[in-house]
Amino acid sequence: MEKGNVIIYGKSSIGKNTIFGERVIIGHPTQNILKEAAASGLKLKDMNFKGTIIGDNAIIRSNTTVYMDVKIGKNFRTGHNVLIREETIIGDEVLIGTNTILDGRTVIGSHVSIQGNVYIPLNVIIENNVFIGPCAVLTNDKYPIRTKSDLKGTTLRCGASVGANSTILPGVEVGEGAMVAAGALVTKDVPPWKLAIGFPAKFKDLPEELRTLNNI
Repeated sequence: MEKGNVIIYGKSSIGKNTIFGERVIIGHPTQNILKEAAASGLKLKDMNFKGTIIGDNAIIRSNTTVYMDVKIGKNFRTGHNVLIREETIIGDEVLIGTNTILDGRTVIGSHVSIQGNVYIPLNVIIENNVFIGPCAVLTNDKYPIRTKSDLKGTTLRCGASVGANSTILPGVEVGEGAMVAAGALVTKDVPPWKLAIGFPAKFKDLPEELRTLNNI
């Protein structure tokens, strides 16, 4: 289905008062659906497959693509050129910044702010009230291509903050209320309410005034 410059595939459900920018795609089919369409000769608009669910009051800016099998809560906002792959669940009051990629099979809680140019791979868990600064990179593969991996993603616990240009290695958990400093390389779990700073990161106590959950 096309609505102006918006293309909506599959059995998608769009909430009330949703605002779309130009060239937005909702319910983009996965590889398997594309192959099925090619083999059957059917057009995608005539195929019955799982779409995207988006809650009320979303603002989805231009050139954003949201794949099929994605569920998003209310008051969702994106920047421009956002990509959200399949099997992703997103709560309420979430911002996904410009040029950010969510590569799928990710769970994001509510009141989360993800800034521009962030990369989030498969199998990541992001709890409520998390902040991720611009150009941060989460990873899920210790030895890309060289060995078989279970692709264990990062876990960001409630109220954690990740600074700009930081990198978090596969399987690392950033504890509740912890902060990752800008530019840090995090190679091991960050305890709750600690500051991870440096390359590789070392842990310090958070100042008392920072021992509070993010207000997002």
